[in-house]
Amino acid sequence: MTKPPLTLYLAAPRGFCAGVDRAIKIVEMALRKWGAPVYVRHEIVHNKFVVDGLREKGAVFVEELEECPPDRPVIFSAHGVPKAVPAEAARREMVYVDATCPLVSKVHIEAARHHENGLQMIMIGHAGHPETVGTMGQLPEGEVLLVETVEDVARVAVRDPQRLAFVTQTTLSVDDTAGIVAALQARFPAIVGPHKEDICYATTNRQEAVKAMAPRADAMLVVGAPNSSNSQRLVEVGRRAGCAYAQLVMRAGDIDWRALEGIGSVGITAGASAPEVLIEEVIDAFRARYDVTVEEVETAQENVEFKVPRVLREPA
Repeated sequence: MTKPPLTLYLAAPRGFCAGVDRAIKIVEMALRKWGAPVYVRHEIVHNKFVVDGLREKGAVFVEELEECPPDRPVIFSAHGVPKAVPAEAARREMVYVDATCPLVSKVHIEAARHHENGLQMIMIGHAGHPETVGTMGQLPEGEVLLVETVEDVARVAVRDPQRLAFVTQTTLSVDDTAGIVAALQARFPAIVGPHKEDICYATTNRQEAVKAMAPRADAMLVVGAPNSSNSQRLVEVGRRAGCAYAQLVMRAGDIDWRALEGIGSVGITAGASAPEVLIEEVIDAFRARYDVTVEEVETAQENVEFKVPRVLREPA
């Protein structure tokens, strides 16, 4: 039986970003240096396949520091942690390695600097997301106010409208955030913003690639995890950019083939914590059912690399 033809549009860039790459490398190097088990507070990155792979090598994932024994190394996830966490690890005299993405650390430094200058912070982010919790936890209680929507901006109660600054979570929708920033600036004209957008290069680049690809595709699949903010945003961006059917899949086994019956083209991308092997798995699943032509839709090239902490580059 002949397979029906199908064009796969492959977004570029897609998948791993430099911060995720570095965080995974940190866990692997820690295991080589100190042996198993090495403890990791929260999923190192939001991807089950990656986390399961590290678990097999000897990483133990926990949600709180108190679950870690004091005599084993602990790693803090790429999303960042509240200031109280490394302080507690130091108090317990634990060996710890901070795998916070340098672009998230940049937001932490920004928030601390504004606080020192007497400004109250407004954070644009998602309540409960580890990155938001980590950034808000850099400053004392009440010094960072969270807004998630334009509606929240109208309701937020600030100490002094003349002494405000804002930061954002690094994995938000560029377009949504622009609307919230505009609302903040309209309500608080004196508000101070970041020198450069906090939304990271990788989030922006992946969203731009989806915008270029979505209008050409009958359907779009985003390879990523449900708890991955940047993956969820890619689905939303795809729908807004003109692709009526855009879905998140963790693995090829999650594809709803019935929903794709009769289509001629599918766009494929992946969130920043999804490895290329999962994208290849999805492409192979299409090849098994269709006569596939792959076209890459490239909107940017990335050559960013972040160094791992010095402690891991030194011998044990």
